[in-house]
Amino acid sequence: MLSRLARPAAAAALRRGLATTAQNNAKVAVLGASGGIGQPLSLLLKNSPLVSRLSLYDIAHTPGVAADLSHIETRATVKGFLGPEQLPECLKGCDVVVIPAGVPRKPGMTRDDLFNTNASIVATLTSACAKHCPEAMICIISNPVNSTIPITSEVFKKHGVYNPNRIFGVTTLDIVRANTFVAELKGLDPARVNVPVIGGHAGKTIIPLISQCTPKVDFPQDQLEKLTGRIQEAGTEVVKAKAGAGSATLSMAYAGARFVFSLVDAMNGKEGVIECAFVRSEETESPYFSTPLLLGKNGIEKNLGIGKISPFEEKMVAEAMSELKASIKKGEEFAKNFK
Repeated sequence: MLSRLARPAAAAALRRGLATTAQNNAKVAVLGASGGIGQPLSLLLKNSPLVSRLSLYDIAHTPGVAADLSHIETRATVKGFLGPEQLPECLKGCDVVVIPAGVPRKPGMTRDDLFNTNASIVATLTSACAKHCPEAMICIISNPVNSTIPITSEVFKKHGVYNPNRIFGVTTLDIVRANTFVAELKGLDPARVNVPVIGGHAGKTIIPLISQCTPKVDFPQDQLEKLTGRIQEAGTEVVKAKAGAGSATLSMAYAGARFVFSLVDAMNGKEGVIECAFVRSEETESPYFSTPLLLGKNGIEKNLGIGKISPFEEKMVAEAMSELKASIKKGEEFAKNFK
């Protein structure tokens, strides 16, 4: 049921996000807008009629990126903000803040290897969000998402403005990859495939629910295991292919834009918008967990849960728990000690 609903809504959101007929006034900030994800993400957001104001922040190059994007013949006004002293102005009045800031993975690195650098960056940026746009929807792309979402939550709690329905770990790229890989194997149109992906956003915590795929697909167990492994390690596939020149940036920008367009659609009152995201959750023993979410005007309207899954998927959920809980605890401990 979930997967049948989720995919058309997400695909339609992306089409609407890039169409020229929809009218809207979302004020969106991108923090880390000069980076490998930030630039193509900002381009996709600038191209959308759902966005009326685009505020671009980074510690370098944002005036140039903003000047470049500002020449594009779409309605969103673009302004660049440079350095910490300009961050408050960037965030003022924002409805949605997307954070791809941080360092990318290099060959041989896990997402967790990014922790020391990216944890500080996310804590600093989300602290500014808590002060200057506490009501905004916060979409975290910066890895490791399994730790940066708990960090964001603890930072918002410290400032007394925590709302778990407005803080999202963007795992959409896992769904996008699962849809693409299943479509390739079955000769389907990837735009019509929907595979919910639950759990977390690293290695074995990424749990694609092939049993809930729409349209229904079947794979022999050995092929299913290989497909699942490819989805879980797809980020590493790109890191290796780029040979030290970065990680997944273009596909991540696409996935981030898809999530933002779905969120803005739901904030505008569109019904039935469903996306998976890594959020505060009571669906499992893990305090944060990604599942399909019904989005609404105030963020998460309803957590739709895991639904019926196969024994193979149940085993993956059980095996992901210790890593998930350790990554979450690591993020929470960091935030408690962050000044």
